[in-house]
Amino acid sequence: MNSTVDTKRIQALDSAHFLHPFTDFKDLNSRGARVITKAQDVYVWDSEGKKILDGMSGLWCVNVGYGRKELADAAHRQMLELPYYNSFFQTTNVPAAQLAARLASLAPKVGDRSFDHVFYSSSGSESNDSNVRMVRRYWDLLGQPQRKVIIGRVNGYHGSTMAGASLGGMGGMHAQGDLPIPNITHIEQPYYFEKRLPGESESDFGVRAAGWLEAKILEMGADKVAAFIAEPVQGAGGVIIPPDTYWPEIQRIVDKYGILLISDEVICAFGRLGHWFAYEKFGYKPDLITFAKAVTSGYIPLGGVMVGNRVAKVLIEQGGEFNHGYTYSGHPVACAVAMANLDIMERENLVGRVRDDIGPYLARRFEEIAAHPLVGSTQTCGFVAGLVLVKDKASGERFDPDLAVGMMCRAHCFGNGLIMRAVGDRMIIAPPLTMTHAQIDELIGLIQKCLDLTLAETIAKGLRV
Repeated sequence: MNSTVDTKRIQALDSAHFLHPFTDFKDLNSRGARVITKAQDVYVWDSEGKKILDGMSGLWCVNVGYGRKELADAAHRQMLELPYYNSFFQTTNVPAAQLAARLASLAPKVGDRSFDHVFYSSSGSESNDSNVRMVRRYWDLLGQPQRKVIIGRVNGYHGSTMAGASLGGMGGMHAQGDLPIPNITHIEQPYYFEKRLPGESESDFGVRAAGWLEAKILEMGADKVAAFIAEPVQGAGGVIIPPDTYWPEIQRIVDKYGILLISDEVICAFGRLGHWFAYEKFGYKPDLITFAKAVTSGYIPLGGVMVGNRVAKVLIEQGGEFNHGYTYSGHPVACAVAMANLDIMERENLVGRVRDDIGPYLARRFEEIAAHPLVGSTQTCGFVAGLVLVKDKASGERFDPDLAVGMMCRAHCFGNGLIMRAVGDRMIIAPPLTMTHAQIDELIGLIQKCLDLTLAETIAKGLRV
């Protein structure tokens, strides 16, 4: 397998010409990139023929698994029929119109909120840039142009463009590029393991954490705040799952002050949490929903914003021209692949399968890892899961971040045929939704093995007793 790939040659070309995202270029060039050459089901292979279980669905996106000929065929047919045309100048195309209608049909109505309109982009980052433009246009049209402030969360992730990275609350990103841009601010994340008070219940913490939003609104001035943006479950921040009390209190607060609520579901939508859209699971009522990634299972770039009727009505009826959009908004090939992807998800009932079968099974198996001496906490929600590596299990004492114990564990994972992501001292997974029980068992076995190896390394280096 892969015998025709000259690994050293590809690595040399890569080092000479390819600047990777979120990468220390000098460090990577000194080692050479891992060359992935093939994928099937829930596995990928590198250029040396090594089989690796992909516990991250590529980058949270390959929900239907690898090797789906049906998606390649959909792209091929559309490329022959209409490979591209733009959506400017009062034009549309068949797949873009059909997909918009289908997405609207999948978004459940919660209370008086429904989603009948879609604005297309090519990624989650572009979609969140679009949210900034739409939110501020909405308030301008309502005669409240002073409402420009958008509140996000510390350690939230909303993309890497100037606006997306500003909406997110990651200090490392803000340190490069003079971010955040004006009129974007942040509150603390609802991370119970790290932010709870002594003796505080998870339920009480959820209410208190939501209260940080109200405090920030009052600090900024309620008449200045346009929207609050958050992920239902924080993904790139380390699979931070909020307490059940968090989102109902957030809803009460945004309703009280009349601000818009943006649900960034780039990771959480399309079955990841056992629902088509994650806001249904948590019972809140967003005005805008960011989507991307799994809408095509990552087979081709596509993103967008589900625009709630509260916002769309103002933009349509009072708007005039909305001076925003992209060359690839509503790309016909991407939309055709998305339609075929949704066909697979519906035919195989992947959303229900996560909710009723493999999600609960993963939760039961993942809980077994909590007994490991290196693990301080485990969490699952649908088909995402995370654990915290700790220096002392009894006290919950953490490792010094400079020791990069998470990256140590990640190296053992890659070395033993598993892709598991490290976010500081949190190890996280988000596997394809097509996983079988046997493959989940394989995944848990690999995680246990890599935790054992990491534990042994920390002891050998004197990092713990």
